[in-house]
Amino acid sequence: MNKSPLLLVLVLALSGCQTLTNENTDSQAATQANKQLGGASPHDISNALMSSAKYQHVKDTDTEAPIFDDVWERIRYQLSIEVPQNRPVVTERNYYAKHQSYLNRISKRAEPYLHFIVEEIEKREMPIEIALLPIVESAFDPFGYSHRTASGIWQFMPQTGERFDLKQNWWYDGRRDIVQSTRAALDYLSYLHKTLEGDWLNAIAAYNSGEGRLLRAIKKNRKKHLPTDFWSLDLPSETTAYVPKLLALADLLKRSDDFNVTWNPIINAQVVEVVEIGSQIDLALAAEMADITLTELYRLNPGFNRWATDPNGPHSLLLPVDKAEQFSQKLANTDIKNRLRWQQYTVERGDSLSVIAKKFTTSTSAIRSLNKLSSNTIRVGQQLLVPLTDGAINSEHLPEQMRSAANNTSRTKLSHTVKSGDTLWDISREYDVTMDELAKWNKLKKSATLRLNQKLTVYKSANKAKTAANTTHRTITYKVRRGDSLARIASKFNLTVNDIIKWNSLAGQKYLQPGQKLKLKVDVRSS
Repeated sequence: MNKSPLLLVLVLALSGCQTLTNENTDSQAATQANKQLGGASPHDISNALMSSAKYQHVKDTDTEAPIFDDVWERIRYQLSIEVPQNRPVVTERNYYAKHQSYLNRISKRAEPYLHFIVEEIEKREMPIEIALLPIVESAFDPFGYSHRTASGIWQFMPQTGERFDLKQNWWYDGRRDIVQSTRAALDYLSYLHKTLEGDWLNAIAAYNSGEGRLLRAIKKNRKKHLPTDFWSLDLPSETTAYVPKLLALADLLKRSDDFNVTWNPIINAQVVEVVEIGSQIDLALAAEMADITLTELYRLNPGFNRWATDPNGPHSLLLPVDKAEQFSQKLANTDIKNRLRWQQYTVERGDSLSVIAKKFTTSTSAIRSLNKLSSNTIRVGQQLLVPLTDGAINSEHLPEQMRSAANNTSRTKLSHTVKSGDTLWDISREYDVTMDELAKWNKLKKSATLRLNQKLTVYKSANKAKTAANTTHRTITYKVRRGDSLARIASKFNLTVNDIIKWNSLAGQKYLQPGQKLKLKVDVRSS
C-alpha cells in the first residue's frame, strides 16, 4: 500500500456506446501502428486465455481485505482479469505509458466521481476493471459528446439511454447524470454478461458495438467450429481496439512501477452526496443554498440542460459532502413556490403558453407547473407567474431597472493559450466558467477540438464567489476501519483528536466502531 501523503485536490466541477473521437485520436494512431506491425493473430493464445479472461469473483469471508487511502490502490488490489501480452494490448499500453500528462488529466477529472463508481461496482460484485471504462469512453469528461451523439462519461447513445431508463428531454439528459448513467451502465453490462454466457470480455466488447453484433460474430464462429472468445471473433475495428485499451489501462495500473507511470492519488473517501430536493428548483438558487458556485453545481450535476431542474424530476442533486447539511436546512425553510425565481405576467391578446415561454426563455411545462395549470388554456388578462431565467435578463419584458442590475457586472477579459490535451471542459474548470460561456465567447461548438497554442478569450466576473478549487479546506466522510483510533485518524489527516471529537459530538464515547462515519475537515494542501 502506498504510504506517501495524498494530495487531495477536490476540483469539483461535471449499441450502447461509442468512444469520443476527440479524446481517442491519439490512441487511434497506436491502433494503426499495431496493424502495420502485422503480428500473428491472437487466436494462437486464445484457448489458454478463455477461462482466465473471464472475471471470477472470489470472496474469502475469513480474510480481511487491505484498507487503502487511494482509490487507484483500491482498484489495483481487486484487478482480476488476466491481461494477455499480445500485440493489441502491448501497443495500447505503450501508448498510454508515453503520455503521463493524459493520465494526470484522467485523475483530475475522475476525482469527484471515482469513489462513487467503485462503490457501486463492488456492491454488484462486478469486475473492478469496469471502473476504468469511462477512461476509454470519455476520459471521464461528463460533457463528452461523440459525433455519433453518444454522451456522458459512459457515452450512452440516445436509444440505449432510453432502453435503460435514462430520461432525456428539454430540461435534463440522464446520460450525463453521474449517478443515473453509472446505474444504467452497470445494468447494461450485467445484462450483456448474462446474455453472452458469462464472458466479461465479450460483454465489454458488446457495450461498445451492441450485443447483436457480438451474437452474430459468435454464431458465425460456431458454424465454423471456431472458439467464441473475444480474441477469436470477427468484430469492427473500433471494438477490436476497445477491449485492449481497457486491458492496457488495467495492466498499466497494476504494474505502474514497471512502466514508470504515476496515477495521481484520489482520496478513498466519500466526497459527494445525493440530496433529495422534492421539487423543481432554480439551480442558481440551489448553488447559493449550498454555498458553491453555479459552475461547480453544474459539474457535479451535468445532466441538467437548463437553468432549473426538470419540473417532473429527478428531484435530487449531487453535492459536496460538506455542503449537503446546510443545503438541506435552507431547502426545508424555503417554500416550494420560492424555489424558482419568478415574476408576474398579464396575458395579452395573441398569447399562448408557448408564446410566453419563448418570450422568457423557458418552457410551457415550467409555466404550467409553477401556476398549477391542468391544461394549456389561458385567457386575456389572466395573471401568471413566469419563471425568471438567466437567459431572460435582456428580455424586453423585464423592467429596465431589473435588466440593468442583472447586467451590471464588471468583468475582466483574459486570454488562455491552449496546451496539449486541453478541452473546453478542462479550461472551464480552470477559470470557473461554463462550457457554454467559453463556446459563446470564442464562437465555437461545445464539441470543438482545440488546436495547440490556440488563443481563447475568457471573461471573469469581478464579484464571482470564491470557488471550491481555491479553498484549502474541505469536509469528507471517513468510514472507520478495523484498528482505527482517534489518534491514528488524526495523524493520518493532520488533525487534532479534540477537533474530531467536536465535529462528530463524540464526547464520552470510548471506542470507534468499524463502519462508523466521521466528518473530517481536511486541509487539501497537506492531506
